[in-house]
Amino acid sequence: MGRFLQFLLHRPVLRSSLAVTIAVFLSCCCPASGKKKLYIGALFPMSGGWPGGQACLPAAQMALDLVNNRTDILPDYEMELIHYDSRCDPGEATKLLYDLLYTEPIKVVLMPGCSSVSTLVAEAARMWNLIVLSYGSSSPALSNRQRFPTFFRTHPSATLHNPTRVQLFQKWKWTKIATIQQTTEVFTSTLDDLEERVKEAEIEISVRQSFLTDPAVAVKNLKRQDARIIVGLFYETEARKVFCEVYKEKLYGKKYVWFLIGWYADNWFKIKDPSINCTVEQMTEAVEGHVTTEIVMLNPETVRGASNLTSQEFLAQLMSKLGGKNPEETGGFQEAPLAYDAVWALALALNKTVGPLKAKGLGLEDFNYNNRDITSEIYRAMNTSSFEGVSGHVVFDAQGSRMAWTLIEQLQGGSYKKIGYYDSTKGNLSWYGNDKWIGLGPPADQTVVIEEFRYLSQKLFVSVSVFAGLGILLGIVCLSFNIYNSNVRYIQNSQPYLNNLTAVGCMVALAAVFPLGIDGLYVHRRQFPVICQFRLWLLGLGFSLAYGSMFTKIWWVHTVFTKKDEKKDKRKQHLEPWKLYATVCVLLGIDILSLMIWQIVDPLHITVEKFTRETPKGDLDVLIQPLLEHCSSEKMNTWLGVVYGYKGLLLLLGIFLAYETKSISTEKINDHRAVGMAIYNVAVLCMITAPVTMILSSQQDASFAFAALAIVFSVYITLVVLFIPKMRRLIMRGEWQSDAQETMKTGSSINNNDDEKSRQLERENKELQKIIQEKEERVSELRNQLTERQALQSRRRTSTVSNHSSPPITITHSNPRSLAQPPGYSAPNSDPHIVSPTFTNSSSLCQPKGKINRNNCHTSRLQMLYK
Repeated sequence: MGRFLQFLLHRPVLRSSLAVTIAVFLSCCCPASGKKKLYIGALFPMSGGWPGGQACLPAAQMALDLVNNRTDILPDYEMELIHYDSRCDPGEATKLLYDLLYTEPIKVVLMPGCSSVSTLVAEAARMWNLIVLSYGSSSPALSNRQRFPTFFRTHPSATLHNPTRVQLFQKWKWTKIATIQQTTEVFTSTLDDLEERVKEAEIEISVRQSFLTDPAVAVKNLKRQDARIIVGLFYETEARKVFCEVYKEKLYGKKYVWFLIGWYADNWFKIKDPSINCTVEQMTEAVEGHVTTEIVMLNPETVRGASNLTSQEFLAQLMSKLGGKNPEETGGFQEAPLAYDAVWALALALNKTVGPLKAKGLGLEDFNYNNRDITSEIYRAMNTSSFEGVSGHVVFDAQGSRMAWTLIEQLQGGSYKKIGYYDSTKGNLSWYGNDKWIGLGPPADQTVVIEEFRYLSQKLFVSVSVFAGLGILLGIVCLSFNIYNSNVRYIQNSQPYLNNLTAVGCMVALAAVFPLGIDGLYVHRRQFPVICQFRLWLLGLGFSLAYGSMFTKIWWVHTVFTKKDEKKDKRKQHLEPWKLYATVCVLLGIDILSLMIWQIVDPLHITVEKFTRETPKGDLDVLIQPLLEHCSSEKMNTWLGVVYGYKGLLLLLGIFLAYETKSISTEKINDHRAVGMAIYNVAVLCMITAPVTMILSSQQDASFAFAALAIVFSVYITLVVLFIPKMRRLIMRGEWQSDAQETMKTGSSINNNDDEKSRQLERENKELQKIIQEKEERVSELRNQLTERQALQSRRRTSTVSNHSSPPITITHSNPRSLAQPPGYSAPNSDPHIVSPTFTNSSSLCQPKGKINRNNCHTSRLQMLYK
């Protein structure tokens, strides 16, 4: 130890800090808490080109405080940070690294900041068996494992932007790109990586320009070689110079797309810079529409990771730690979550090594610069790190670089809009809400094709929706009227329950108008299949309820009144309502079953129809690819054929039945003529609309107008024809008032019962008259036969008297009843064998008084009629 101190005294760089070093050394030997201390040597750039330590150092100290207070992480150890200001200068970092390595206490891990310093530290650390963990280095050169074997970083490599860029190139099928870069190591290595990736994707870098300080010549070369898709790699100050030249060369607008780095300040193009001669307005015009890719450094989701803090809670605590400083003026504020997660990654890795080292009889306190076993255990633990941090999911690739998401933004209207995310771990490109871009430029060898969806006219949708809403209101009024007056005899004779089903079906059909007009303008593409199913079910069920109930009425009338006369009277007397409801249920069940089978076997999904490309006016390098969204399935034509065939036959049958029953009158269904008229209109509209909408399916406005207006008109006609006459009759005649008054007077429905009895007596009277007529015909026939028989007997007696001259023979009958006259015949005056030709009039059988009744006919007379 004395020899080591003598060595330190000969170092003037360290002499000034010797006292502090000795104090630290003594404190580490006898820690107050009884825990063994582990020291981390860190270089935080508090000034210089990137003063990231201003926010990263407080974030690291926050993490250390939480780790040291945890009992489940390194319970026997306490971590302490020894840090210096590197000023992001490799020369200054060399002196500080020497100080860290050759002064006690021994450091377990080194934590440098910016890329230039990390390159120096990581290359030298291998000689001391030290793990290096950086929080702010993005240089792709640091991903070289042979050169930097013990290097890790929570800041992703700048090359992580390249997979995102390639994904975007492939999305729009661009085959040629151009690049312009500032000649620094970080941008050169990034561009080399991009060149390898685009080559694998069969994309050519046709133009490659670079500059050191003045980009004027490079920008002119891009213009001369007709570059369209341009990737720019330079720092913020050089970016202002580049886009000032871009404005002068008119290398911006719809024909061009610029890809820049996303870690510039949001207002970088508005900052006054004496090195350029462009106004803020000119710069704003030049940069409009450019795309940026940026590493996601703050977890966008509200999750609690290893530190039990959400990203927003971390920011709140960091702001408190900074003492109210403006984040935009605090260096490294954006990278602070990476420094916070770097300390947690180190703590979790060291905690993971405690067990394996203990099994070997070692501990972290035994670490020295010659012990490779402990370094190997720490390396293995770091290499397998995986946890949720405030910057997102922390995991390292084979080169020790952080795997993270990339945020894609575009400058629209002077402000950056989030477009999507790219997950480098899974290779997924997901859009943020929608993928609406502006200013997409074409590649150098072909015209760009911009996809543009055609959406339904909002004015048309709103107008038709208003009519549909009014129709639903009319349906509610009709339904309420029908339910309220269901006890009125006139309404009862129209089968009010079927009318209720008709009104409900009309309202359901009108409700289908709303999803029929909803497209990608209102809902996300993932929700569109649900809208498709709503359209199908509402239309199917609405048709089955509305048309099915009307069809049931007309079918029953046709079934009863087209039978033979001998069966008609019996069927007239029995109308069983459950059969009507069962018919409607059958029609409804067929629709539900078919729709369920369709939805399960071949569900509807969104399909996109492409039209002929269009050339916008004034831009020869851009083509518009019109697209239209459709609800479809794999065997759409087959399903439509089945549905249209079944419902078409039902419509034709309804028209036939309505025509057959147009002249029939019945009290059981007193509105069947109105039902027939409604069926005519519905059938005609449906048969016209179905083929027309199929023909006009590629014209969204016309197709929607035909389908929606057909539904609206059909419903309006049905409701008006079926319900308005009933309302008018009850209002004009006051029938419901008289019924109500009678009910109030008697407290019961006696009046309705008397009317029913009266109608029953009338029917019986008609039946008796028919029976009387038949019996009169029979009596007349018998009378004729009797007259002929008497005449024949008279001729025989005359012949016998003349031939034999014998006295008349008296005929006696043993049975007196054989001589009895039938009821209604008068007795003979003299000769018992001679029947009087006078026959009692059949009208005397029943003498009606008032209405004909069975009680007016004598029983003795009715016996003869029914023999």
